[in-house]
Amino acid sequence: MGSSWGDVDGRESMAALNRALDLGVNFFDTADAYGSEPLLGQLRRHRHEPFYIATKMGMGVNPDPRGYNRRNLGTETIDLMQLHCPPIEAYNPEVFGVLDELVKQGKIHHYGVSVERIDEARAAIQFPGVQSVMLIFNMFRLRPIEDFFPEARQRKVGIIARVPMASGLLTGKMTWKTKFEPDDHRNYNRQGRAFDRGETFSGVEFDKGLEAVEELRELVPPGASMAQMALRWILMFDAVNCAVPGAKRPAQVEDTLKAADLPPLSKQTMDKISEIYDRRIRADVHALW
Repeated sequence: MGSSWGDVDGRESMAALNRALDLGVNFFDTADAYGSEPLLGQLRRHRHEPFYIATKMGMGVNPDPRGYNRRNLGTETIDLMQLHCPPIEAYNPEVFGVLDELVKQGKIHHYGVSVERIDEARAAIQFPGVQSVMLIFNMFRLRPIEDFFPEARQRKVGIIARVPMASGLLTGKMTWKTKFEPDDHRNYNRQGRAFDRGETFSGVEFDKGLEAVEELRELVPPGASMAQMALRWILMFDAVNCAVPGAKRPAQVEDTLKAADLPPLSKQTMDKISEIYDRRIRADVHALW
């Protein structure tokens, strides 16, 4: 909920957040650029259950942690602060030294990095204070399995899987006739005109993605939705600590959380998903991110 996803209703968003908390969610991801930090600040003021907020800073600028304030969240200490897709030049001792100092001062508990590319993830975990890496990981983005997960596991760095639905493609609800609002990045950023193209449909061309989805649809377990299968697939990888699907309405929250109750996917299903990726998706995206 926030910027670049079309119309958002504040009351409905708060209802969704409250419903998530009711159902046991205790980790929320946001960013200063999304416009949703105040909603989480409001949630924290009105609910007493313990939960954690991971936020991000510095989107579109060379990040300087000293310029960030905590007013949006209304908190003295930020649970997890993540640099928001910083340029590769920002991976230097000066930037991470400031973050280390903020931890010492008690202004942030932990810090991590949200990245676009594997080389950025690798650069980040060279700094011992980095506790987590947020990266795009879904059935259309398999490269992290072979090129990052082993090293992250070895260094005991947490992995947060973002864009788990490939911008909605993996919900199975889109068709060739689907239209997006003008302020929705799925309308204006397919070629990377506003920000990294890999953020929109994981960099997969829309029509090719729909063709792959038709094959994936045949693998959905009985009684489950494709979106739930897509999330359960992510949770099959022990290197992943958390996935952060979006939701605007309470019903979406309820539907999404059912993925955690699905039994493990079979090896046959996992192998078939990889085969579809290799045949339809790999050539277009694998080497780019």
